[in-house]
Amino acid sequence: MTNTKKDELTIVGLSIRTSNDPGKADHDIPQLWEKVMAENTLSRVPHKVDDTIYAIYTDYEGDHTQPYTMVIGCNVSELDNVPEDMTVKMVPASNYAKFIAKGDLTKDAVINTWMDIWKTDLKRAYTTDIEIYGEKAIDPTNGEAEILVATE
Repeated sequence: MTNTKKDELTIVGLSIRTSNDPGKADHDIPQLWEKVMAENTLSRVPHKVDDTIYAIYTDYEGDHTQPYTMVIGCNVSELDNVPEDMTVKMVPASNYAKFIAKGDLTKDAVINTWMDIWKTDLKRAYTTDIEIYGEKAIDPTNGEAEILVATE
């Protein structure tokens, strides 16, 4: 884990409301990823800054045991012509603890990293947490993703 700052992001993509209750997020999140990939959703996002994929966790009702919103999308430079089925989330500049998920990103690499994060005594802000799938995630079966956890 390292500490880092991240500038403001404007994420446009598909969203769900879920929680970490048994059978909820472990069903909802893979289903959202499947929909985004199967329908090539991110190709419809206008004004993308680059091809990096962001999965953000926001609108927490409390800590990680409470409901939250997840959005899978892209960072955009402007908000013209956003498709009706997509969500827009503004992520303010913030301080983060950075973790790296390595291995098969389509299987357990990401969730295992989150389970490690949940066991830490990190002072989380529960504003917006971010998973970043950039160039090192091009081969998702042997890739790397950054997980940024907002800190107080």
